Amino acid sequence: MSDELTLLEKAALLSGASVWESRAVPRLGIRSLTLSDGPHGIRKQVGSSDHLGINDSVPATCFPTAATVANSWDVELAAQVGEALGAEAVSMGVDVVLGPGLNIKRSPLCGRNFEYFSEDPYLSGMMAAGYVRGIQSQGVSACPKHFAANSQELRRMASDSVLDERTLREIYLTAFEIVVREAQPKALMSAYNKVNGTYAHENAHLLQDILRDEWGFDGAVVSDWGGSNDAVAAARAGGTLEMPSPGLDSARQLLAAVEQGRLTEAVLDARVAEVRGLVERIDPSLTRAVDAEAHHALARRVAEASQVLLKNADATLPLAAGTRVAVIGDFAETPRYQGAGSSQVNPTRLTTALEAIGASPLEMVRYAQGFRRTGGVDDALVAEALDAAASAEVSLVYLGLDETRESEGNDRTHLRLADNQVALLAALRKVAGRVVVVLAAGSVVEMPWLEHVDALVHGYLGGQAGAEATVNVLTGAVNPSGRLAETYPIRLEDTSSHSYFPGEHETAEYREGLYVGYRYTESTGTATLFPFGFGLGYTTFAYADLTLDGTGATFTVQNTGERAGAEVAQLYVGRRLPIGVHRPARELKGFRKVQLEPGEKAVVTIPFDRYTFRHFDADQSRWQVESRAVEIAVGPHVADLPLTAVHQLAGAPRVDRRDLPSYQGGTVTQVSDAEFTALLGRGLPAPASTGPLGVNSPLLAMHGARSPFARLAARVLRGLISRSMRKGRPDLNLLFLYNMPFRAMAKMTNGVVSTEMVASMVTIVNGRFLRGTGALIAGYVRGRRTTRRLAAELARIPNSAR
Repeated sequence: MSDELTLLEKAALLSGASVWESRAVPRLGIRSLTLSDGPHGIRKQVGSSDHLGINDSVPATCFPTAATVANSWDVELAAQVGEALGAEAVSMGVDVVLGPGLNIKRSPLCGRNFEYFSEDPYLSGMMAAGYVRGIQSQGVSACPKHFAANSQELRRMASDSVLDERTLREIYLTAFEIVVREAQPKALMSAYNKVNGTYAHENAHLLQDILRDEWGFDGAVVSDWGGSNDAVAAARAGGTLEMPSPGLDSARQLLAAVEQGRLTEAVLDARVAEVRGLVERIDPSLTRAVDAEAHHALARRVAEASQVLLKNADATLPLAAGTRVAVIGDFAETPRYQGAGSSQVNPTRLTTALEAIGASPLEMVRYAQGFRRTGGVDDALVAEALDAAASAEVSLVYLGLDETRESEGNDRTHLRLADNQVALLAALRKVAGRVVVVLAAGSVVEMPWLEHVDALVHGYLGGQAGAEATVNVLTGAVNPSGRLAETYPIRLEDTSSHSYFPGEHETAEYREGLYVGYRYTESTGTATLFPFGFGLGYTTFAYADLTLDGTGATFTVQNTGERAGAEVAQLYVGRRLPIGVHRPARELKGFRKVQLEPGEKAVVTIPFDRYTFRHFDADQSRWQVESRAVEIAVGPHVADLPLTAVHQLAGAPRVDRRDLPSYQGGTVTQVSDAEFTALLGRGLPAPASTGPLGVNSPLLAMHGARSPFARLAARVLRGLISRSMRKGRPDLNLLFLYNMPFRAMAKMTNGVVSTEMVASMVTIVNGRFLRGTGALIAGYVRGRRTTRRLAAELARIPNSAR
């Protein structure tokens, strides 16, 4: 019981003891928990810890990233990945796996999209629920992240996501709702950003009203690393555990708030109960033994199920045994198999494309690097590649985004491949027989070069066995069944958020509302390169016999080709005229992956559930079903739905109560201030401040600081980042610092820097050097004195918090 703890112990339990560990109270059996990144592999660091993966970590299976696995549309497969992650976590002494990440891909420019599942909340939520069930089956805790509306890396710790309540609920929270209701995670990670003016870790509307009261979440809310702003506000709003390690500075603030009557001890007791509950629910005895070879085989099967065949002109693929191939492209020798950042895994083994092809029935006649990975013209490499292509029947060209193009801490600025890769491809087309591109990227790319290729296999970021999986697809050992979990626009300007992304100042305005990804293209008739849900295979399928009842849709799928294969049947709910409440033209509401032999037919039922027909009524602050007729459409992807039927919903008539002409039809790329204000139901946030910097200003804002030393520091930091990018090795710690607010220094230095000291540093940056320096020294002295006093008080309690 919390009554057994002293007030200081209670306060101390609500923040971390180190970068990856929570505090323990041995006398009461409260052990320290070890938390570790693990969206696609466990990253248990050895030696000194740094949060962003710069230092070495224990070898672990590197599974395909979430963006890759989402293309499998296979929830059971996701659960198998989760089970393996959970087992490896236990073997390393990890109690809480920080993942999966399920933020919505608002824009294809987000640098961290490789770590997220989809632009669609239903698919994201169902896949993430599979991961969570698998992880927690091994007795450890999953920790889905980042809650919520965390859609850009620029200023990610100092940005305010401004969006209307309906969009928040239907697009950005539904995936989390599905995870909480379907998989019951024991922990959940809050996001760095503000949501409508309040930091996520101290946002009572998110953490209490919705997460706990509405969805029934009974676990612990963990801050993202350095993401807590105000320890007292967080405790009051429902933020449980502040990570990583503010020393006893946050405990001091909590004690003062209780003593001054600004925080009740009952609130502390509630948060402490959540910490203790998490400790008590971890049971490593449930785990199974780890078999590294079996996990590598699983990683290969997952990658195989997630490969997306995007083009196959004249049945170029599969390649017959003995086909003479030239292998071209730097990515064939040095694979791009995972993202960069806090999820970076040290794989137990890694297969390259050259190794996989060498072990296959194909005859590899030559390998040529073809291009410099980091860009730039190299005529000698091109000439070597052209010579190799001329000697082969088929050129296998390995292209992709290098490590600097997509990374945690850094958003993309365009969707293009590097110019030297595109130029190489055009040159190859003139001399090669058949050209097959194997693409490695964690997100969308534009493809004006598509006409130069005969076939295109998108492997995304396939993990340590991804190269093996790709070769199995190329040779026909595996029939590709991956389907895109995101829309591929023809160009960036064809996306709904391109006018608004990223938010470059204090706010990120989600003016596009509900119209994200295919919800926008389908509503406006915008042409796409590849639609949501699209993917080819080596067989064909036919749909027939759609019937509806009050519980779901039933239909048949038949394999009409000559090879066994898997089809992903997708169900969409579509609007019909007249439109009442504005809504996208189509929305995914169910899917089922079925494996069929040649000629085999399956009867498939996709049930309706609580998410199928609802919309959020912001005026009444509740979910509603509108009385209307809807179209139920079924097929292989959003732009090919051969089966349709009308379904009548019983409910109440609804209309938009505000004048929202752009949102009625989805033409949302140039929404006016007046219309966005009407959608929000409140005024726009105040313009970005041009005054002195504050503790929540990011370090990048020092470019405009009054202190010349601060401006110099910003230039040096930016220069170091640019240098690391030119080398093709982004320095993730520098990127983290650049976007980090000053106050994070008090949250990540284990008490060396206090909140009071941060305020003094900001005073210096704002040009008041003497005043700030004096306050900084005084703050350091007071902070050390207070820390020693609190530490001594804890030490006097036998086996107390540590």
